Amino acid sequence: MGKANPFGHLKKDPVMKRLIEKHGELKLVWETDVWEDLVDSIISQQLSDKAAATIGKRFRALFGKKFPRPGRVLAITNEKIRACGLSWSKVSYIKNIAEAIETGKLVLEKLGDMEDEEVMTELTKIKGVGQWTAEMTLMFSLFRPDVFSLGDAGLRAAVAKLYKVEKENLKVIARIAEKWRPHRSLAARYLWKSLER
Repeated sequence: MGKANPFGHLKKDPVMKRLIEKHGELKLVWETDVWEDLVDSIISQQLSDKAAATIGKRFRALFGKKFPRPGRVLAITNEKIRACGLSWSKVSYIKNIAEAIETGKLVLEKLGDMEDEEVMTELTKIKGVGQWTAEMTLMFSLFRPDVFSLGDAGLRAAVAKLYKVEKENLKVIARIAEKWRPHRSLAARYLWKSLER
């Protein structure tokens, strides 16, 4: 299979080889609704998975069974969204994204045809969508195979632990991640997996 096999490529790195042998070949499950993923990313910023899941459920409950389209989110009061447990800034960020989609400033259907850097530029124009959120969107919603987020605390912690480096030394971490190109998204999955208890 050669280069076509991402697992074979990652196994050239002894640390990754151990992770793959421990966890097996991960079946990648992708999200498909970019708008929903962006909202979830905003909700989960700086929160534990458990807290984010609780707030996410409350947010969805405001709108019934289906995840709301941007227009419905714009129509509901900030106070009602705030009552789900979101900060005022996160409420405004979610509304900023909804407004960008509704006004056509952000055309989700076009993102699939853009290069990674173009997607990053397009998304980070929206106040509240930072580099980390854009990278998660590339990785999980747009299925890009070669994304590594230096801004992700979990990934930095995993690399620090597994490769015995300082988690704040971004240059060294970036250099380590270079070995995994063009499959850094898959490598990231294994790094996150290594943090599970």
